[in-house]
Amino acid sequence: MQNLSQSKRIVKFLKDNPKTKFTARQIAEQITKIFAEDYKTKRGNPRFENEKLFIQQIVAEIGVQKDQILKVDEHIFWQDKPRPRIYWYDPDKTIESIDRKENNEDEDEETAEETTSISKHKLSEFDLYPVLIDYLKSEHKLYCLRIDEKRSKNSYGSGGNQWLHPDIVAMQTLDREWNELIRTCVKHGSGQNVRLWSFEVKKELNSTNARKCFFQAVSNSSWANEGYLVTTSLSTNAVEQELRMLSALHGIGVILLNSENPSESEILLPARSRIEVDWQSIDRIVKENEEFKEFIELVSTYYQTGRVRAKDWNKIKC
Repeated sequence: MQNLSQSKRIVKFLKDNPKTKFTARQIAEQITKIFAEDYKTKRGNPRFENEKLFIQQIVAEIGVQKDQILKVDEHIFWQDKPRPRIYWYDPDKTIESIDRKENNEDEDEETAEETTSISKHKLSEFDLYPVLIDYLKSEHKLYCLRIDEKRSKNSYGSGGNQWLHPDIVAMQTLDREWNELIRTCVKHGSGQNVRLWSFEVKKELNSTNARKCFFQAVSNSSWANEGYLVTTSLSTNAVEQELRMLSALHGIGVILLNSENPSESEILLPARSRIEVDWQSIDRIVKENEEFKEFIELVSTYYQTGRVRAKDWNKIKC
């Protein structure tokens, strides 16, 4: 099979499955199987520690290459909202014909957007916490806890703890399936058997709040191995491009959370993984917040015993 560009691989896959809609993740999973030889060298890059990281990279590339994909074939379509974005091939229509039709249906489109907006408005940021935890638990096998900044001591005075607390923190156990000999070697050799994650949650990111929210995530999540800004929607493509630029500079990832179907959530921008956590920053939060201290105590217990009690994790306190 001829070695095609990634844009042409995507188009060929969609063309072979006409009128069927796929998310970027579904496309990534399929084209890396169908064109396995074309991805062999890239998959061997040592920065992809596992298949999940490799697929996340392809998903991110598909988002960036959207315009290139559309140039390959005028029968390719995509839908931005509700997220995650979906792509499909329709042999009976073209982008030009759809554009003309949409210009005559502005009123209907505005009504639909208004309905979607009202639906999303009903969800508070607090409502999104259990949805995010559900997604992280089921799709990434993380052990999560909610951190409530209102329960901090605030010993630094007014504003002293601004942007200090993440909304959700999580522990990833790397060694759960390892041979006991390997676990012992890692434990006594100061190796890494746990990774810590941090999440800042926002209902929507738009041109007004995107940078502020991103740097809030930088401030309260940079102590972790992986830090993420989580949202249910991006208002425009310009906001997405802004986040891509900031993520490349600062390493914070972005997750698009599907509030109705958490399993369909998408890591839009993978976080830049850090080898070590920042223990000094962690100590600062531990001294201020009892819930974060509880999180670190549970992590410490796992370090020492290798055991996890399910009842300690993935809960939201009212």
